[in-house]
Amino acid sequence: MRDGCRVAGMVLKWAGLLAALSGCVGSACAMFLWLLDHAAATRLAHPWLLYGLPVAGVTIGLLYHWFGRTTEGGNNLIVDQIHEPGGGVPLRMAPLVMAGTVVSHLFGASVGREGTAVQMGGSIASAIGRLCRLRDPDEVRVLLMSGIAAGFSAVFGTPVAGAVFGLEVLRVGRIEYGALLPVMFAATMADWVCHAWGIEHVPYTLRFHGYAGLDGRFFHADMLLLAKVMVAGVAFGLASLLFAESVHRVAAWLRRFCPTPWLRPAIGGVLTIALVWICGSRDYLGLGIAAPEDGGASILNFFGPAHYPLAWAWKLVFTVAVLAAGFKGGEVTPLFFIGAGLGNALSAWLHAPVDLLAGVGFVAVFAGAANTPLACTLMGVELFGAADIVYFAMGCFMAYACSGHSGIYLAQRIGVPKRRAAKYLTGMTLRQARAGYQPPTPAAPSQTGRKTSP
Repeated sequence: MRDGCRVAGMVLKWAGLLAALSGCVGSACAMFLWLLDHAAATRLAHPWLLYGLPVAGVTIGLLYHWFGRTTEGGNNLIVDQIHEPGGGVPLRMAPLVMAGTVVSHLFGASVGREGTAVQMGGSIASAIGRLCRLRDPDEVRVLLMSGIAAGFSAVFGTPVAGAVFGLEVLRVGRIEYGALLPVMFAATMADWVCHAWGIEHVPYTLRFHGYAGLDGRFFHADMLLLAKVMVAGVAFGLASLLFAESVHRVAAWLRRFCPTPWLRPAIGGVLTIALVWICGSRDYLGLGIAAPEDGGASILNFFGPAHYPLAWAWKLVFTVAVLAAGFKGGEVTPLFFIGAGLGNALSAWLHAPVDLLAGVGFVAVFAGAANTPLACTLMGVELFGAADIVYFAMGCFMAYACSGHSGIYLAQRIGVPKRRAAKYLTGMTLRQARAGYQPPTPAAPSQTGRKTSP
């Protein structure tokens, strides 16, 4: 009887915690997406706003310099707090990152929205944990993971992928199954709340559903096409690696070149204006889901018959310029653009269906950059349907294997190394792996069988 009451109390406690978290995160994401839509519409109506991007960048930099120094870690701060709960995630991270991202999009920075949603989810989860006086580090971890899942799910409309992302993003090669039910509940409820506010997500159309066999029936995999997807998967993984390393290396160079943090975004703004003049197009500003002009490069147009051979490379350069300089937002939607654009370009070389390779690239480049192949496979199913799941899985798994021990979240810890020869990386963060950190070697035993003194 006593055990039954204890279990019932725990269920009620977590139901209340997760309901409050989901309602807050879903509502915050709904407001955020509504503001983004209006910011994008305003920018398209007033193209001259692009020239204010350097000033907007400095404004964001000063905002964080004055009020948000403890939140500068962004997504990595949340992942660090999950691994080693300590001071928590400041609540002010949510309004700061939302304001910074909306301003970035208003003036044309090529940033995404996932980082903002995840950071809002993490900061709200941490605040609820403090309000409810959660003391158990394991409970704090579960609540933060649920916040990540809720933010990701609500901003993309993919509850299953959001739940798995919240479990998979913490460790490379390993999933935290202990929090499966809470993150699934939070992801589903946050998506529902966001939808209840009237937010609709962009529908993507993938018409390819397989080739008919001699008997007229469709089978789930064509071996030749699957081989082509594997080849494309290698390219997607290398693109993931190129993107992640470019952001990290350019950011490090900018820190040396301009030691003042709040001035660095001005450099990114000037670079963006110069890139627009060089390429002669505004297609690579903002999210890039729809093109500002008919026939322009965009995620939606990559699924059509037109080919865009270099659009993915331009988007990569535009995004690296602003993220490395310190603009707020995220990497995921630009990674969707890069992946779909690269798939569109590769389809002509591989003689494969354009929309299929665009869809596989859409999720695979993100899978390689975030080291979350299972979440991205499920995202492909939720966005495009289950008919092509074999191709989504093959593309995501190949990209994950080929992207190396790098990624956009350097606080990720390596649970299972991608190469057998890299077992020594187990337990390290990606930041340590990139820096060439070597674990201490155990002391060699002496001739008497005892360990030598240090």
